[in-house]
Amino acid sequence: MESFYTLQGEGAHTGRAAYFIRLGGCDVGCHWCDVKESWDVHAHPKYTIDALVEGALQYPGRLAVITGGEPLMHDLTELTLALKKAGFQTNIETSGVYPVNGIWDWICFSPKKFKEPNPDIFQKASELKVIIYNKSDFAFAESFVGSLQPHCKLFLQPEWSRSNEMLPLIVDYVKQHPQWQVSLQTHKFMDIP
Repeated sequence: MESFYTLQGEGAHTGRAAYFIRLGGCDVGCHWCDVKESWDVHAHPKYTIDALVEGALQYPGRLAVITGGEPLMHDLTELTLALKKAGFQTNIETSGVYPVNGIWDWICFSPKKFKEPNPDIFQKASELKVIIYNKSDFAFAESFVGSLQPHCKLFLQPEWSRSNEMLPLIVDYVKQHPQWQVSLQTHKFMDIP
């Protein structure tokens, strides 16, 4: 769908320079999605792997973040191999509904209530990032913890349009459950892509 150089705004790698490759296609259908234009896999031009890597190499940062839509709808093996060969750390942001493919340095698993995750994600996730839209999302977040590796980082992130209501609840929750951390969409505060 698009690619651009910016800062990672969320999760464990917040603040790092990153080249984002946003792939078209998503069948999860979150009503609060901020990139609904990514959902139609056929609505976007196709690029070669060489062109994507060449675009990333135009910038000094060597963190490549593959996102969507739902990027695991695609076979990402060749893309991630090419990025690794070019010297990039490969990160993915996924809802985990499809089996993991590709070569990853970091997997951000962000499950959604709208579609069950594939169990393949649980042992591979580096980070669990749950969007908190309402109070029931805390229990939803906790439901995954027992299936994850012990080293997996745990993040709660307020849905942007409900930050005023949810952030105070998240702060209180993290204070009571210190295994969790707060993730904010810092790129939105900085008004960058």
